[in-house]
Amino acid sequence: MHSAFPVSSRLLLDAPNVHTGGGLVLLQAMLADWPADLPMWAWLDARAQGQLPLPAAAQVHWVRATPIARLAGELSLVREARAGDRVLCFHGLPPLLPNSAENIVFLQNLHYLGNIDLRESTRWVRWRQRFERALFRLGRSRVASYWVQTPTMARELRAWWPQMPVPVRTLPYALPIGAPSQDHGERWDFVYVADGEPHKNHRSLVEAWKLLAAEGLRPSLALTLPARNSVLSLWVRAQAQQYGLRIEDLGPLPHAEVLALYGRAGALVFPSRGESFGLPLFEARELGLPIVASERDYVRDICQPAQTFDPESPVSIARAIRRHLGLREATVAPVSALEFLRAIAGEGQSAS
Repeated sequence: MHSAFPVSSRLLLDAPNVHTGGGLVLLQAMLADWPADLPMWAWLDARAQGQLPLPAAAQVHWVRATPIARLAGELSLVREARAGDRVLCFHGLPPLLPNSAENIVFLQNLHYLGNIDLRESTRWVRWRQRFERALFRLGRSRVASYWVQTPTMARELRAWWPQMPVPVRTLPYALPIGAPSQDHGERWDFVYVADGEPHKNHRSLVEAWKLLAAEGLRPSLALTLPARNSVLSLWVRAQAQQYGLRIEDLGPLPHAEVLALYGRAGALVFPSRGESFGLPLFEARELGLPIVASERDYVRDICQPAQTFDPESPVSIARAIRRHLGLREATVAPVSALEFLRAIAGEGQSAS
C-alpha cells in the first residue's frame, strides 16, 4: 500500500478520548491499514492502550483521561506540529491550542453542535458536554476543513456555522462487513446496539415494550449497555421484572460478538433521536437485517428501514413494532351525528 501523502507532508493523528464504541472500531481499522511508508505521530487515549494495532515505528503519546494529562498532550502536539503537517483530529474536537499545522476535524459527535438535549443527562455529563461544546466553538478558527460521514451531518454542521469559511467534506468512512461467525446462542426478536446516552432513547423504547405487553405482546429484546450506564441498566431490569418484559441487557460486547448478535436477531430496532452516522444501521444493512428505526434524516442517509416511527412517542414505536411483526391494529370508526347525539343522550340518562 502506498502513502497518499507527499514525502514532505506528515500526518499527525490526534485521538484522545477515542476508546469505546464506533469511534474505537474505526480507529482500530485505520491503524491496521496505516501505510507502511507513512510515519506515524499519534496522541491516543490511554484507556485504548492494548486495543490498537500500532505500526512498529509509531511514535505515540498516550493521553490519560485527566485535565492535566490532556493539557500536556496538547502542549506536546503544539511542539511537534509544524508548517506543512496535517493534524487529523479524529476525536472531533479542534486543537485546544494553536499550532502550525493544517487541522482537519473528523466530526462523529452530534452533541458538539448543541443538537442533543442534555436535560436527561447527569449533572457531570451535562457539565462535560457543555465544556466540550464550548471547546468545539472556540477552536473553530483553527480548523482548515471538516470531514463528516453523512449529508445530514454536513447540513447540521453548516447550520451550526452559517458563514463557515472552510470546506465541509462528506466521506462515509465505515468498515466492510463480512459474514458473521456462526453463533448458536439465544435468538432475539429485536436487538438495540447502543450505549445509554440519553439521546439513544432507551426509556421510550422500554415504554413501548410496556405498551405491547399490556396488549399481550412480548417480543424479546437484547440491549448492550456499558457499565457506565448502570443506573439505566438497573431501571431496565426493574421494568422488565415488574411488567414481564422479555428484555435483557447483555452488557458491552466486542465488535465480533456484536456482528454475531445480529445473526441471531429478527431485526434491529434503533430509536435514537440523532446520530452523526449510526454504525449499527450500516452493519445491519450490510448483513441484510431488517431495521425498525426513527423517522429521521440520518437514518435514511444510511438505510431504507422496514418500518419507522416517531422516537419521541412510545405509542409510535409500539405501533411500528407491531407492524413489523405483521399484526394489524384496530383504527377508529367514525360515527354519524345521530349516533353521537344518541350516545350523549344515553350517557346523560344513565347518569340521572
